[in-house]
Amino acid sequence: MAEVFLKNCWYLAAWADELAPGAKLGRQIAGEHVLLLRDDAGQLAALQDSCPHRFAPLSMGAWADGQVTCPYHGLRFAVDGRCVHNPHGAITAALAVPAYAVVERHAALWLWLGEQPADPALVPDLSFIDETPPQSRAMGYLPSAADYRLMVDNIMDLTHADYLHADTLGGGINSRARADVVQDGDRVTITWTARDDELPPLMVKQVDTADGRGDFRNRVHWYAPGTMLLQLRVAQPGALEIGGHDATSAHVMTPECAGRTHYFYCSTSDEMIANPALTPIIAEILGKAFAGEDKPMLEAQTARIAGRDFWALRPAMLPSDKGAVLARRTLDRLLAAEAGG
Repeated sequence: MAEVFLKNCWYLAAWADELAPGAKLGRQIAGEHVLLLRDDAGQLAALQDSCPHRFAPLSMGAWADGQVTCPYHGLRFAVDGRCVHNPHGAITAALAVPAYAVVERHAALWLWLGEQPADPALVPDLSFIDETPPQSRAMGYLPSAADYRLMVDNIMDLTHADYLHADTLGGGINSRARADVVQDGDRVTITWTARDDELPPLMVKQVDTADGRGDFRNRVHWYAPGTMLLQLRVAQPGALEIGGHDATSAHVMTPECAGRTHYFYCSTSDEMIANPALTPIIAEILGKAFAGEDKPMLEAQTARIAGRDFWALRPAMLPSDKGAVLARRTLDRLLAAEAGG
């Protein structure tokens, strides 16, 4: 049975700079093949990437003058999905392509696949990106052969960093930190707090203490189905509430299809804003962590589960799983509601 994805939600489909004026981009999002379009004036549109005649990918055709042409039999479509030219005869209602809502927010293109009206106000708040100079953003896109829910688990349970990223983001503090979980509607927030503890190797230099100890707080907000906003602060012991060094990042897991995920990330910090020369250094470190450590593990987990139902496998639970479990339960509830169950 084909996997069911949430449709009445905003999906990050691409970073905005992936689609230049006059360009097109085909991408599969939540099981749907979608053609993203930007005209020469910068206006956006999104169509199903499939001609209604013989299902040829429209992304293989020409895009010019506000119309996309099927490369197989020459049918042409406007950005609202209407067929505007049929070289073989009359234009009928059957020759229409579904169109989707798409908006540009936070240096990204957001896609709405559902039948409910698309409200741009429901785009997850990643406004920190708009407030950050481009030269101070470490941004990336990483396609992965991993289930998006496992990738959400990975961010919602940061104790994995003590083992998978021991030399950079770990060291033990994540496992020793107190985890407080709060649910507000459909949003789940987990806050990891440690005081006067040994900081992760990558953060020791940010706190001017001889023994590398300090206060640590990492707050993760999850928005269904796979957008997460992380707010990190490290400070000298006892100074967490009054100062320190702040870093903010977005980790967005957009399902491509069953077992495959588009992973978008953007990180910044007060140090990167003050000294943009640090940005490529941080970007390289994060890129290695995501691509070289997280990705192989998550792909291996996905292969081991092999398409079976996660809950039917009766996974063992740890105290650190609470945030991830709440996110999964919330997603299950939203999927059931959308299906009418």
